[in-house]
Amino acid sequence: MRLLLLGCTGLVGRELVPTLLDAGHQLTLVSRRPQAALAWARSLQVDWLQQDPAAASSWQSGGDLHQALAASDGVVNLAGEPIAEQRWTAAHLQVLHDSRIATTQHLAAAMQELDQPPAVLVNASAVGFYGTSEDSTFVESSPAGHDVLGKLCSAWEAAATARPEATRLVVVRIGIVLAADGGALGKMLPVFRAGFGGPIGSGRQWMSWIHRSDLCALILQALTDAALSGVVNGVAPEPVSMASFASSLGTCLGRPSLLPVPGPVLHLLLGDGARVVLDGQQVRSERLAQLGFSFRYPHLPEALAAATTTRSR
Repeated sequence: MRLLLLGCTGLVGRELVPTLLDAGHQLTLVSRRPQAALAWARSLQVDWLQQDPAAASSWQSGGDLHQALAASDGVVNLAGEPIAEQRWTAAHLQVLHDSRIATTQHLAAAMQELDQPPAVLVNASAVGFYGTSEDSTFVESSPAGHDVLGKLCSAWEAAATARPEATRLVVVRIGIVLAADGGALGKMLPVFRAGFGGPIGSGRQWMSWIHRSDLCALILQALTDAALSGVVNGVAPEPVSMASFASSLGTCLGRPSLLPVPGPVLHLLLGDGARVVLDGQQVRSERLAQLGFSFRYPHLPEALAAATTTRSR
């Protein structure tokens, strides 16, 4: 397939792009960050466009991005600024919104203009869709939460549904992605390796996680399996508490994991963004087994061992 990739130069994309190339797909990467993305794309011998997909002007009919979309058999849209790396000021919340919702709205509108739109759109969302709880279990049919992230993810998913009816839509609600070169695990590793690791906050909050390799395999299946449509939770079968996660990571690294990181410290650094790690949700998938998806890393100890000993290509 000829695939158009949005937001695929970050944590997930660093493994997704080689995975898709190994499967024989032709790729066009879109990034608004020129230098690093261009060097990476050239090293992998994929096509690359410097565009900001959140800007309406990037999608003008006859432009490079519009032409790349018209030539594509499928689209993977993972575009979105990181949620928990800055304070949630009004300006940053607008960036979080535009990088997700505006991008997806412009993409769907451009697809509607095509006589032959791409056959499939795999669009990211997040388990933050469900809100937070220490007690409830959420599956694909569970309703959206009413907090900031719940509303953000709801709007993100709604924007994707505006794609043409002829385009099969798969929305992947992604959990915490385990990889050593970024994300939550990447930030925790230096602390744990120094012997100062421990649970963040109360330790009771749930972590619904997935190894990056399994997420990439799920996206690949979503692109090629015509039976897969609608919402699917991109999470491993065994969510864990933060305390259990910290204990497993300490064991994996042969380091202690007894020093908790107080919630107020994170609030001081990130403001409302700290909610992403201080609050949590127990998310499972009712659909993945039905769809025949097989996890390479269904259990946390093996997932952590793999994530901390391998790196993306």
